[in-house]
Amino acid sequence: MYYGFDVGGTKIEFGAFDSQLQRQATERVPTPGGDYDQLIETLASLVAKYDEQFGCEGTVGIGIPGIEKAEDGTVLTVNVPAAKGRTLRRDLEAKIGRAVALNNDANCFALSEAWDESLQGEKIVLGLILGTGFGGGIVVDGQVLSGKNNVAGELGHMRMPIDAWLHLGENAPIFDCGCEKKGCLDNYLSGRGFEMLYTHYFGEERKAIDIINGFKAGEEKAAGFVDRYIEMLAMVFGGLFTGLDPDVVVLGGGLSNFDYIYEEMPKRLPKYLLSIANPPKVIKAKHGDSGGVRGAAFLNIRH
Repeated sequence: MYYGFDVGGTKIEFGAFDSQLQRQATERVPTPGGDYDQLIETLASLVAKYDEQFGCEGTVGIGIPGIEKAEDGTVLTVNVPAAKGRTLRRDLEAKIGRAVALNNDANCFALSEAWDESLQGEKIVLGLILGTGFGGGIVVDGQVLSGKNNVAGELGHMRMPIDAWLHLGENAPIFDCGCEKKGCLDNYLSGRGFEMLYTHYFGEERKAIDIINGFKAGEEKAAGFVDRYIEMLAMVFGGLFTGLDPDVVVLGGGLSNFDYIYEEMPKRLPKYLLSIANPPKVIKAKHGDSGGVRGAAFLNIRH
């Protein structure tokens, strides 16, 4: 059995999957606030419970909104304060007596989608999240590409490319980022960035869903803004796809539900790719909120 944990700021979701990757168990429990020992105990107890239920020792994978530091295994995370600066993977391994795989939630999202039956034949699957933030995960031959420092896929902290920057106009905003840099993609492509850009241009705060509904209703201001955003998205995607050359790109997060993106990308992408390149398929994620726990469980799949 493959066990997966999606560890968030308020809840932990557990899932158990069989060899056919079908879900056989689900459980949700609160995330211990600042009690690290209780966090380890909570995870270990769920492992023990389902080992007994299934009569085997399942493999264990954890998805977390953070990054494990390559040098010492400590976790960099804001949303799970109990785990911040702690060696979560190693401590759980010591507690349960088996190996544990740990990766960030964006990589788990991408891995979940890559192991969907419809995509298992694709060599490179790029998962991109257009949610509260913008980030992604890269899956090659069914395995997460983490990189030397475990930051591969942190595309939200690349800077805006020059053509996209010029496209934003003479008064393009320079947004500060939580990583202490400026101009990161996270603050332009995300749902939050979508709203921030609208406020910058029109001087009014408006939720993304309201902007999109205005666009659908034919509102001139919303239509012009959406066109500017979609073109910027194509420019940025063109650079990312040139560097990574994925077979398929799966979008998740709130803005991924805006179907106009999928209508426009095939039309707009080619001019931002090399002349010999064809655009990859750009599709909507299939597994939604369950992607984190699925991907965490599948961290232990080996061909």
